[in-house]
Amino acid sequence: MKIKFYILLLLCCIQGRVLLAQEKQPNILFIAIDDMNDWTGFLGGHPETITPNMDKLSKKSVNFTNAHTSAPGCSPSRNALLYGVQPFNSGLYPFYEHNIHEQLMQQYTSLPRLLKENGYSTFGAGKIHHGTLKDPREWTDYLDTQKNKKVFRKGEGYIKGKNGKYSFRPTLNPDEEHIDHQVASYGIEKLNEKHDKPFFLAVGIVKPHLPFDAPARFFDALPENITPPDMIENDADDIPKTGKSLRKIGEYNHYLNKDVWNDVRKAYLACISWADYNIGRVLDALENSAYADNTIVVLWSDHGYHLGEKQTFKKFTLWEEATKVPFIIYDGRPQEKLKPGTYSEAVSLINVYKTIADYTNINTPEYVDGESLVPIVKNQSVKLEDPTIISWGRGNYSVRNKDYRYIRYFDGGEELYNHKIDSNEWHNLAKDSDYQKIKNELNAHLPKHEKPMVSEHVSVWSIEGADKEKFKAKKSSSTTKNGNKNPKNKTK
Repeated sequence: MKIKFYILLLLCCIQGRVLLAQEKQPNILFIAIDDMNDWTGFLGGHPETITPNMDKLSKKSVNFTNAHTSAPGCSPSRNALLYGVQPFNSGLYPFYEHNIHEQLMQQYTSLPRLLKENGYSTFGAGKIHHGTLKDPREWTDYLDTQKNKKVFRKGEGYIKGKNGKYSFRPTLNPDEEHIDHQVASYGIEKLNEKHDKPFFLAVGIVKPHLPFDAPARFFDALPENITPPDMIENDADDIPKTGKSLRKIGEYNHYLNKDVWNDVRKAYLACISWADYNIGRVLDALENSAYADNTIVVLWSDHGYHLGEKQTFKKFTLWEEATKVPFIIYDGRPQEKLKPGTYSEAVSLINVYKTIADYTNINTPEYVDGESLVPIVKNQSVKLEDPTIISWGRGNYSVRNKDYRYIRYFDGGEELYNHKIDSNEWHNLAKDSDYQKIKNELNAHLPKHEKPMVSEHVSVWSIEGADKEKFKAKKSSSTTKNGNKNPKNKTK
């Protein structure tokens, strides 16, 4: 009897330690979304969007309604967030080949690695880094997704080119044949398992990234004619040279000349609804799991997206449509008594690293940029020390605070927009004498020092700003010398 008693006592002690660890360190559900702008219900970005699951989450969370990426492109945005370093402090301004990962892992400690090295089980699926990286230094387990040939509903949507990347069509495949469904199912599986350590569960939803293909029912739920975003014909008249060059107006004109902008926008909204559906599956699983009362949900998109505004398609600009992102933090621990609400001050995703470290009581490396948002989640009257800084190429920066956006390009070109009266950023006030004080105040927040651009493993097509001409000349010289063109990574 004594032996049984001591065994029972030992088991109780072990269970007690597990529960205590869970109380001290919450689980983290980390939902990363690819290329989603503010066309969601909880941000009010488009009147016809259908996002009931994210809307539901936002109502019980802190919804950061003025959140912005560190860079309007998948690779630099995710590098900044996952390694905790602004592009102007890391030199990671453009896109990079996936094999830069080892170099970065030698220099920095990624967020999942930080958590794993401090006692967390780390599970990942879908797109977390830019590229599927299953590094055992970061992940306890990572899902292998299964690609399947898509079956499309005939005669609907639009496709540009032959490789399927620029496709805007409804699919007829079963849900489980889509990558995002597999990713969400993996998240559900992990939430249904028993864990003896706190966990970091990263669910990387790929849509609405190109191609804009999604199950047909999400197209059918939308009206035939999609409301276009607000635009004016002379929008580019007061934009400086470099700003105009970032627009890549050829893609905008292609869809205009083909008269398919409605197809493009409808497909984008369908993909947003499809992403929301899968996010909802994971959130429902969390709500019904044993971890509902001890999990922090951090939902974010890596950058925004242009759907015709400023005669632009995709991202890669320093304007609102490309930098503004959905960003929600939910603290499910009843002892924290989270007061839901919205936060309208400008906030950068660079703060995610320190925020999660703060929640998990883990010290961050000294080089990590940003500040913890935990005080804001607890009290939305708290203000951050600095406005948000966005980079797209060395020397090209945007500064965003609650009411204004200031842009300065590497060649000295400037833009200033007053969001209190011009949310579409149609009227550049940089030369208006009445706004010089505000412009100077925002200008003072620009980085005083820029790290040189990391040139190893760089995707040359994505270089902008002060390094663009140098690398164009270098590439041209290399082409002339070798008699052929260097291969380019065109993964965008």
